Amino acid sequence: MRPRQTILLGLLLLVPVLAFLFLYSFGRNHYALPTYLPVRADSVRSAAGGWQRDTVYHQARLPQLLDAAGHLSAGLPGESKAIYLVQVLTAPRVAGDDEPGTRDLARLQETFRTRSDVRLATLVPLAAGETTAQAATRLQQLSEQYGTIAGKWAFLAAPADTLARVARYELGLTALRPEHLPFNPSTEPGNLPAGRLLLLDRNRHVRGYYDATDRHELERLITELNVLLYIYDHCH
Repeated sequence: MRPRQTILLGLLLLVPVLAFLFLYSFGRNHYALPTYLPVRADSVRSAAGGWQRDTVYHQARLPQLLDAAGHLSAGLPGESKAIYLVQVLTAPRVAGDDEPGTRDLARLQETFRTRSDVRLATLVPLAAGETTAQAATRLQQLSEQYGTIAGKWAFLAAPADTLARVARYELGLTALRPEHLPFNPSTEPGNLPAGRLLLLDRNRHVRGYYDATDRHELERLITELNVLLYIYDHCH
């Protein structure tokens, strides 16, 4: 091979290596996740002295919830620091019931087992006439059935009408267009879609809706949760 051809070949091989090293050393990836349930858009003054539009998003507020130990908590346990995957069931569940969406949560529990800031919650309605002790026993049986890890995944209960209100007015689970401004759940259908999961960030903003019965939706959930963790780990 002629010297000129050798030099040219060397340059052709060197250019992509240098480009990779440059991007690896100085490049920075930016990720963004949507935030759902916008309430209003405010005009705020920017640092440069001008004005910019800033969207205000609904912050979910959850009621008192009964856990498997018979204790009531104000909202989700440890919610001030944790990212939550939440499932709301429409009917009381007992041990032995087949719930595909809930079974898939076991996979998510294992996937994010080492992340103490990722938690899961399955909200179930109280049965008619059920006492606190009976409900706690049922929650404990469900926890054993699905192999929940203490402090990682909790079965929690509240009155059926309370959960229906929370699903609609706090979590937007009945909204046809949860990204539409403004979030107005009173105008949306009242039926809770089956098998829905949602992702709540540390500020209790809804960052994703997913169909737990769809394998591709679960993969999307895992990807988007990893993106949210990356944002918290590297951009805050």
